[in-house]
Amino acid sequence: MHLRQYFDPASSTLTYLLADPARAAAVLIDPVLEHVEDYIRTLEQGGLRLTHTLETHVHADHITAGGALRQRLGNLTAVAQACGATTADLQLEGGERLPCGDLTIEVIPTPGHTPGSVSFRVQDRLFTGDALLIGGCGRTDFQGDDAGTLYDAITEHLFTLPDETLVYPGHDYRGRRVSCIGEERSINPRLAGKSREEFIALMQALALPKPRLIDLAVPANRRCGVPTVDDVPHG
Repeated sequence: MHLRQYFDPASSTLTYLLADPARAAAVLIDPVLEHVEDYIRTLEQGGLRLTHTLETHVHADHITAGGALRQRLGNLTAVAQACGATTADLQLEGGERLPCGDLTIEVIPTPGHTPGSVSFRVQDRLFTGDALLIGGCGRTDFQGDDAGTLYDAITEHLFTLPDETLVYPGHDYRGRRVSCIGEERSINPRLAGKSREEFIALMQALALPKPRLIDLAVPANRRCGVPTVDDVPHG
């Protein structure tokens, strides 16, 4: 398996290209609209065909490149059914398995940051979106979030995986790029040693500012990032 990680400095989003070079197949997880040309350049240089773009959730801080890439390359867009992104080609459910050449991508439900949040597992690598971050987790104070649901998802679906499972988050704000399940279970300050009630109280006390692009990004991402006529300035 080939893995490439991209970083968007405006939103601190981490995007992942996974590929099976022998089958010339690739997927992108959480692609950002402003980096479409970077992704296409990488695909062309590697002789790869993009089969899917995969979203861990409907993002509030950037617009996805899924729809733009579909228009350019013909890939399928895939979003969890609970996200309400009805224009996506695939409406994912937990437990599904998607092919990428000879690779198998397992869909793991990790709701709580949003009702439709999912993580993707490929071999010993776990792509957690905003559910589980390095030394943290996604916020739970808007967009139908729920701290108790997130705690259950992390402890029941992610922390039960082997310690050596590598964790690739959807964001990081301190220059970190990869962790592992054993480390996050042991020392993540929001989760390690915390009861469900303690975690809920901690999350309720965060008082975080509203994401700057939420009013634009959420509706756009429910359309896979493709604008409608109403989005185009007139006059």
